[in-house]
Amino acid sequence: MKVFSSEYTFDYSWEEVSTANWRKYCPWNHKSTHVISVDTLSRGVDPATGILRTERLITCHQSAPAWVVSLLGGSNTSHVYETSYVSPTEKRVTMCSTNLTWANILRVRETVTYQPDLTASSPGHERTRFTQDAKITALCGGWQKVKTKIEEASIERFSENARRGREGFEAVLEMSRRVFGEEKEREKAGMH
Repeated sequence: MKVFSSEYTFDYSWEEVSTANWRKYCPWNHKSTHVISVDTLSRGVDPATGILRTERLITCHQSAPAWVVSLLGGSNTSHVYETSYVSPTEKRVTMCSTNLTWANILRVRETVTYQPDLTASSPGHERTRFTQDAKITALCGGWQKVKTKIEEASIERFSENARRGREGFEAVLEMSRRVFGEEKEREKAGMH
């Protein structure tokens, strides 16, 4: 098993980040062109806690290294199952995802959280802390060299995708702030 972890602080409030999170794979994100579709399977609010729970299926064009495809077969389309929890009282978004494609060969479990970064925020300048952890395990029994090579290639690919994902989400956050700011200005102008 290989582990990937990263932390990052977005220069946006938790409210902005948690709202823009639903637009992460929109056309504003020029780094997510590999995402083919995002389908919401279920969504509901727990009346006791107020937590919004959403299940989604994310379909991607994800080319595997040629040596992996030649060894194991498969296609360039992959599916990821994601469950997210948004707690407005705790100001926390938690997203847990797992791969469905090649799940009998490779298991990828990722957990992402967004929370206000109270140490880096000041009044009028709120920031949001992002943490990401992934555990990647090759399941091809008996072939330790092959397992290690698959895990190493997967962690390298995951790391690159994580970097591009942050860059793309920054673009979504920037565009969201601009669009919502323009809309607020239009509303103000229409009230007078």
